[in-house]
Amino acid sequence: MNLYIDPGTGSMLFTILIGIAGAAVYLLRVLFSKMQFWLTGGAKAKNDMNDYIPFVIFSDSKRYWNVFEPICDEFERRQQPLSYLTASPDDPALEKEYQYVTCTFIGEGNVAFGKLNYLKADIMLSTTPGLDVYQWKRSQNVKYYVHIPHASSDIVIYRMFGIDYYDAVLLSGDYQIEQIRELEKKRGLPAKELLLGGLTWLDSMQKRLENAEPLPEHKTTVLLAPSWGKSSIFGKYGGSIIDALKKTGYHIIIRPHPQSFTSEKELMEKLMQEYPESDGLEWNRDNDNFEVLRRSDILISDFSGVIFEYALIFNKPVIYADTSFDRSPYDACWIDGELWTFTTLEKIGRQLTEDNIENIKELIDTVMNDGSHMEAIENARKETWAYQGKSAEVITDYLINKRAEILEKARKEQETAEEETKNKKKKFWKKKEKVTKEENISEVKETVE
Repeated sequence: MNLYIDPGTGSMLFTILIGIAGAAVYLLRVLFSKMQFWLTGGAKAKNDMNDYIPFVIFSDSKRYWNVFEPICDEFERRQQPLSYLTASPDDPALEKEYQYVTCTFIGEGNVAFGKLNYLKADIMLSTTPGLDVYQWKRSQNVKYYVHIPHASSDIVIYRMFGIDYYDAVLLSGDYQIEQIRELEKKRGLPAKELLLGGLTWLDSMQKRLENAEPLPEHKTTVLLAPSWGKSSIFGKYGGSIIDALKKTGYHIIIRPHPQSFTSEKELMEKLMQEYPESDGLEWNRDNDNFEVLRRSDILISDFSGVIFEYALIFNKPVIYADTSFDRSPYDACWIDGELWTFTTLEKIGRQLTEDNIENIKELIDTVMNDGSHMEAIENARKETWAYQGKSAEVITDYLINKRAEILEKARKEQETAEEETKNKKKKFWKKKEKVTKEENISEVKETVE
């Protein structure tokens, strides 16, 4: 009889096996460390503190290099050692020539997570959600996990429990702090360290835009850049949105969310086959989205963070689709009230609905000629983009200072542990000496008697 294990069950079993193996290894290490500490009086533990990698960045995809590159550059500028670990064999980081920053490909998928589960580091920075939820487990030898988002919008538009088990989260707006505190309270989680760090990739895009050459004359270009999942544009409208856009006569660029090619592979293959590239339509999968954002005149999206990159950097108009966002798979379902993303979209853009999709050309023309969105964009910029132009410096300062704080705390704990060990030894030898004296007195008494 053949046994079949579905992929979900297989993944769960794999995770359980990793957890059991990790727990066993950890217990053995703890036991071994305690024996060494007792035998050496703490000397070995003190040496182990120097074996940890000071700073580690982990990226599960090359598309997040724009988030991390400014930080890596800042570490290099300060001549601070940093290890950048990537799960993409073609990550642009691997092409960089650094002296103090080491960039390494550690394998894809579970291979990468397996290595991370036993990593030794003082501080780990990552934009990957799901720490200690799925395959990626907290290593017992990583002292502090810091999360940095890769979107300039609500921090709760992550799949459930995405950032619950990080020690700290770097944010870009006060409203995100309020959202995490609400999650912690409702889930009974310990308070994480939350601080504003800015948006590294937006800082870089702003500099690039300032130095970019003027765009040549071109046909009106519409960029369709949806998110992924059932609540996205393609999840609701499918190919009908492309049909409507083709009728406008404008040049159309379709840039699906990279995750769509993994989680919605069949849908993407179907759409790309039904709507092949032509003079008036192109599909864009560039890792770097700067040029495609720059050369388009208007953006159509849903709840994707690209809307805010587009509006905040390029000051261009946006149209957002009414997709009846389903909160249930996301952390957002735990949050009361409206999300910042949607209240802000109402101010900076116009809504696309089933009622006006057939008149989408008229909608596009109206939005492009309406300059009322500029003030709303400026307000959004203030609300969600802290430390404009300085995020890499702010984040690097934080990481360096946090490590110093962690090491100082570890040093004090080490001194306390060593002092306790000395006191225990003193008590032991004092007790032994007392017993020996009592035994000698007893022997003398017996002799006299």
